[in-house]
Amino acid sequence: MFLLGIGLLLLALKVLEIGVVASWSWYVIAAPFLLTVAWWAWADSVGYTKRKEMEKMEKRKQERIDKHKEAMGISPKKPR
Repeated sequence: MFLLGIGLLLLALKVLEIGVVASWSWYVIAAPFLLTVAWWAWADSVGYTKRKEMEKMEKRKQERIDKHKEAMGISPKKPR
């Protein structure tokens, strides 16, 4: 997302012809977008995106379990 934000900022500066960015080549402006696509392709191919999603779901599940145990008066186990 960081590279996408930089790309959008550079694109806006180029289109609005603000500062030194107005004189840069379009290849320089397109580079962050290409790097973003490469990052997303790599993250999907190695399972990085899915792993992060599963970690997030597991954390939410554990928090829900701890909340219910606390409501029943059972103290949830603390990580060691």
